Amino acid sequence: DIIPNQDNVPTQNRATMMDFSNVAGGSFTTEQKKVMKTSLALANWDVILASSSRTVTNQAKSYTQEAPSKQFGKVLGVRVHFPVEPFNSWARIQPPFEIPAFEAMTKVADDGTIQAPTAEDKASKFTRFENGYGVVKNVGVIKSVAVNVYGLNFPHGLSAVLIDADGNENVVFMGYLKFDGWGELRWDNPQYVENVRNRELRLYPLYPKSTPFVKFGGFIIQRDGATEGGDFVAYFKDVKVIYDKAVIETDRDIDDEGLWNIIQDRETARKNAEMSRFGQQQVLRYLEAQKKATESGFTPATTTK
Repeated sequence: DIIPNQDNVPTQNRATMMDFSNVAGGSFTTEQKKVMKTSLALANWDVILASSSRTVTNQAKSYTQEAPSKQFGKVLGVRVHFPVEPFNSWARIQPPFEIPAFEAMTKVADDGTIQAPTAEDKASKFTRFENGYGVVKNVGVIKSVAVNVYGLNFPHGLSAVLIDADGNENVVFMGYLKFDGWGELRWDNPQYVENVRNRELRLYPLYPKSTPFVKFGGFIIQRDGATEGGDFVAYFKDVKVIYDKAVIETDRDIDDEGLWNIIQDRETARKNAEMSRFGQQQVLRYLEAQKKATESGFTPATTTK
């Protein structure tokens, strides 16, 4: 909804804007650093093919874009070009950067500049990527996961990737896309114990344990070698999670964190590490984009007499 292109079409998402110029080094000009920004805009997502399928043609024909839905508005549209040969393959649809779990709440200007957090932002108990942008905090045991997806009768399988607080990726198989139209694929945790009498009960120190979280890592499309290859298209609306709370919030007599700042220091260090990894990759992409040829044709040779 910000930073329009030459056709006056917005190219970035304000709420998820990230600036990676601070890890770009000192060899770039101020003007170059101004464009070192990206967001979770739907057209920015990546499609990564299996190494055996990653030919130039297949990769060039595999991408995402914003798709208008009559029912839901803007959704994520995905095109994957699988090999036509009869062998198994997969494609991973993932955000342009690993969604940061500890990005402080702040405001973003119309030109994409991330402003310094105000006192109101600092007082917020939420981070920027919570509340529908890829991060869920205070997650104990996951009970169920659901994906709203638009199928086109493809026999391929769909998995969702969830990343926990330790950086471990959990790939959850949601089901097959062999249906037409919008549908909800749901996974129920087979190890979830409904009756608390049958649960193994333990006591853990309340402070300074940081609140566990889960963040979205993307989708994986699995294509069986016995099924048809070539182009695959699907649309995604959202991913929802039902979970037990890890910690119950209570009105405590002493503000432990306000006194010791242990969790804040720890999460600030993790945020800086996340930002460094994200920034280095984005800088390399920026440099590669600057090296691309801009000519679409050859200049006619001048004739000599």
